[in-house]
Amino acid sequence: MDDIQSFIRRLPKAELHLHLEGTITPSTLVELSQRHDARPITLSEAEALYQFTDFTGFIEAFKAVTRQLIHAEDYEFAAWRMMQHLAEQGVVHAEVFISVGVIYMWRNHDAECFEPIFEGLERARIRAQRELGLSVYWIFDAVRHFTVPEAERVFEKAAQMRAEFPSIVAIGLGGDERRCGSEPFRAAFAQARAAGLRLTNHAGETTGPEAIWEALAIGSERLGHVLSAMDDPELIQELKVRSTGLELNPTSNVRTGVCSSFAAHPLRRYFNAGLLVTLNSDDPAFFGSDIANEYQLAHTEQGFTRDELRQLAANSIRASFLPAATKDSWLRKIAQPY
Repeated sequence: MDDIQSFIRRLPKAELHLHLEGTITPSTLVELSQRHDARPITLSEAEALYQFTDFTGFIEAFKAVTRQLIHAEDYEFAAWRMMQHLAEQGVVHAEVFISVGVIYMWRNHDAECFEPIFEGLERARIRAQRELGLSVYWIFDAVRHFTVPEAERVFEKAAQMRAEFPSIVAIGLGGDERRCGSEPFRAAFAQARAAGLRLTNHAGETTGPEAIWEALAIGSERLGHVLSAMDDPELIQELKVRSTGLELNPTSNVRTGVCSSFAAHPLRRYFNAGLLVTLNSDDPAFFGSDIANEYQLAHTEQGFTRDELRQLAANSIRASFLPAATKDSWLRKIAQPY
């Protein structure tokens, strides 16, 4: 391992835009299929699922993989594998999206099916805290193109369960922005905020800067992708004034065809503009790049120095939903020599 890779792995950092289902590798998918299918999928067939050239192809692949998550034990297994890999990369805290909206739709709208699944996820989280020193928060993610009532059910479930499970900290709004914006979810976001949940939103991934403005207008605290903000100088200034946490996913954007290359990604431009940018892997098993590799590519493709990588790590802690005292502790450790 060369010196910069070692530095990146030792650097304490948070991952803030990570979909549990998107961490399932082809080999893990084969293991899940062996549990459930009369004719289990082969490794070559699994690997073929992960080959796509655009955002629509990615959505279809994501759905195919998620269908192999059936029982609580499947979710626990996938979550533990994810947490092991995070710890290996020097991630000390993760805020992970769970596609609750997808689970509801595929389980015939049975909201009660989710509790056993979540208990499996919690078993993995508690084990990771104990054995790996990794803290994990959960974000309940709704699918914007599944209709507003479906999203409201997801957010209500998050509010209902967080009294018993404080690891549920936020709600998210993912899915295909081209089919539905943020404004229809204004009331649902307000209700989630009133219930004590934090608000995240995918915005500006496959749409223009107007979608990011709209996401801000409904109260979104942290934004995923925000690729198109680079086209609107006024929006860049607004994001800076608000200190909005930006969950950037360069390799994801390249693989889904919405950005031509890592070098062309606005990461550097946003960083130089003083925005609260963080690096994330989104769906690492699908895109072939984990969080450590995103830091490595920031160094090789956009010239981020060690001090700038350290700043990205500090940003990830600052933009997290961790308590202030915990943030301060990690920020002191990030500032230490490596």
